[in-house]
Amino acid sequence: MIPGPIEFEPSVLRAMGSATTSHVAPNFIESFGKSLEMMKSIWQCPSGQPFILAGSGTLAMDTAAANLVEPGDKALVISTGYFGDRFAEILKRYGADVTMLKSATGGVIDPDAIESELRRTKYKVLTFTHVDTSTAVLVDPVPIGLLGKKYGVLTILDGVCSVAGEEIRQEEWGIDVVLTASQKAVGVPPGLALLVVSPEAIDKWKSRTTLVGSYYSDWSNWLPIMNAYANRKPSYFGTPAVNLVAALEVSLQLILREGLDVRFERHKRTGDAFRAGIAALGLDQVPVNNQVAANTLSAPMYPDGISGPEFLSSVSSQGVILAGGLLPEIKDKYFRIGHMGSVNKGDIITTLSAIESGLKHCGYPVVTGASINAALNILNI
Repeated sequence: MIPGPIEFEPSVLRAMGSATTSHVAPNFIESFGKSLEMMKSIWQCPSGQPFILAGSGTLAMDTAAANLVEPGDKALVISTGYFGDRFAEILKRYGADVTMLKSATGGVIDPDAIESELRRTKYKVLTFTHVDTSTAVLVDPVPIGLLGKKYGVLTILDGVCSVAGEEIRQEEWGIDVVLTASQKAVGVPPGLALLVVSPEAIDKWKSRTTLVGSYYSDWSNWLPIMNAYANRKPSYFGTPAVNLVAALEVSLQLILREGLDVRFERHKRTGDAFRAGIAALGLDQVPVNNQVAANTLSAPMYPDGISGPEFLSSVSSQGVILAGGLLPEIKDKYFRIGHMGSVNKGDIITTLSAIESGLKHCGYPVVTGASINAALNILNI
């Protein structure tokens, strides 16, 4: 129950475990082409250009920065945690002049403050983290997309911990790049960097006057490959992760079969249930309130006097693995629970039960079943 890699559906693992085919074999070409098409549907961006690259979520971030930033370009980073800070460092590697608007821990930046900065300075790109995995803070993309269009700024949404879990309507909301990684709510083992890029961002990339600073990430190399597979033709630049793409096709089919609105609502109810369970135990959370708390993971604070390592070890001994803190300034004060993808009611109850037992083991007073009852009050509606 960590926030990635998550647990994967058996059919996805079976697809990944199939015999490895050639990257120019007809069955793989069809699988790759279908995956590209389904990404447009799941990102809800029919005019967008999907990219499937072998790599991690950090590569997806790096790819967006490498292609859309030239030395001296001004970039505005909205940071709500560890991964917002990381995006700033990536942008700097490509010569961007970076300004950061950094939220207080657990909070978000007011859209008025973002607009004030956009009014003051002309930026080329604006990046923000939809759900920062380090804090479980959820940012509303809608006003940021509107501001990007109003001020002519390319908006880049880091959706590593949100795509296929939190509501995303890329084209309707005017977001230029939405990127993610395979191992979270998309439901595929680690190893794929996934992006969908708007026509406006592609046009801006085509107008750049300098070479892209990363050979591997350069869309000049990858766009012909994506177009070839979309048209069911073989092509080659770098060998794709054949088995992961086969798994991706299956997982994207499952997501669409469930239905996006149903899936978004399921994740919201799961998030609400976990937050209710945690609150019933008297634990605070990193997000300052439920309105800015993610539905794909939770970040509860340890009660005073509780040892994080001892608590996590006790929970682990019951067969439930949770993640420790990640944000450096509060790393030892909280823990993280992933609840995205194929998580079901049984997983939720088992996890909350293990948390109750872990807290008891550490000497914290717990009313047995309090968190489970609170969660069930939401799950059984």
